[in-house]
Amino acid sequence: MRIIAGAHKGARLSSPSGANTRPTSDRVKESLFSMLEGYGVLQAANVLDLFAGSGGLGFEAMSRGAAQVDFVDSSLAATRALESNADKLGLDHSAEVHTGDVLHFLAGLPGPDDPESRVFDLVFMDPPYPLGEDAVTQILGRLSAHLDMESIVVIERASRSPEPTMPEGLEVFRAKTFGETAIHFVQLTAVQLTAEPDVVGAAEV
Repeated sequence: MRIIAGAHKGARLSSPSGANTRPTSDRVKESLFSMLEGYGVLQAANVLDLFAGSGGLGFEAMSRGAAQVDFVDSSLAATRALESNADKLGLDHSAEVHTGDVLHFLAGLPGPDDPESRVFDLVFMDPPYPLGEDAVTQILGRLSAHLDMESIVVIERASRSPEPTMPEGLEVFRAKTFGETAIHFVQLTAVQLTAEPDVVGAAEV
């Protein structure tokens, strides 16, 4: 696996040994990052890479201008590869690697009312294809407290899977399929507040 553009273009990433990882193909990655650059979300971004594997998406984002990436994976082999890749690229100062369950990681983040609450500009979520849709929805529900209206969540699923079910407050605003892979772009739902119109000029009886 390699970084395909940016400051670290061409750098090869170590993959976890003995782990069942599914790297995003160069074709999918190139199209995905072209869209993200179009949205203007990459520069100086605070990024969260869930089910990170070897970190192909998070390190690609850093190569293209992201400021900080938190990598989360439950596999010790994966997090060792992530640490090795961060060190090899000289990005260990701006890459935080977390070993553990994604839901537990999100549950441990300071809440929205906490002064140390975290807001992520960009989130990559590439769970194992067998992970159930209910689990995906539950993760998104936890994640929504750490997004703002400019944040984008990218979910990678099998193209044969149904579109992820959104918890209240989130919506899919774009989706694209590449063979066996489907990419869903998610954001917070804009709440439209409509006040009842004032009644003017009503006839008096």
